[in-house]
Amino acid sequence: MTGLHGAEADRTYARAGFGAAARRGDRPAIVVVDLTNGFTDPSRPTGSELSEVVAATGTLLSAGRASGVPVVFTTIAYTAAEVAGGGVAWLRKAPGLAALTKGSAAVEVDARLPLAPGDHLITKKGASAFWGTGLAALLTGLRVDTVVICGATTSGCVRASAVDAVQGGFDVLVPFACVGDRADGPHQANLFDIQAKYGDVIELSDALDYLKSVGAR
Repeated sequence: MTGLHGAEADRTYARAGFGAAARRGDRPAIVVVDLTNGFTDPSRPTGSELSEVVAATGTLLSAGRASGVPVVFTTIAYTAAEVAGGGVAWLRKAPGLAALTKGSAAVEVDARLPLAPGDHLITKKGASAFWGTGLAALLTGLRVDTVVICGATTSGCVRASAVDAVQGGFDVLVPFACVGDRADGPHQANLFDIQAKYGDVIELSDALDYLKSVGAR
């Protein structure tokens, strides 16, 4: 990602041995992290304007489904007891997330990204799509080797999911048109960090070509 933080940063990270290319396996899955109303509706306290991210993700999903690639959506949803009980540390740090209550419209996947009958939906309580969920077991059962991550926010749940994915043995690809954040600074910084350490941050066209190539094998 030359230019994100300047040539000096690129040289520093390259000298440290970061930024090697991720493998692109034969059995990818698309993981759509938290593109729910609570994050994609700018009128909601936790939301922001992510229409371009939603549109790009829709394009990616169409290509993936055409190639038979598994699709997993995630949503954050808390029960009334979890919100009221004070036992969820993340809610103490980020109390605005308490609006993401189970059964509310806020936790529903954005209607512009309708779930297909064969898609999976995972409910999570933390930032990572893997922490405390069955995602790793699901992907292993599907014999997935590469995870294409989309969603929000880049600095939060997307980055956390990328870290846990590579730690779990999956190669990671992040089409940067398919991820977004509330502010550009955290968005750009975390794309830089993902590219350096955890996965490949790629063009949407590159991701589409990859998914199409999988379907042709």
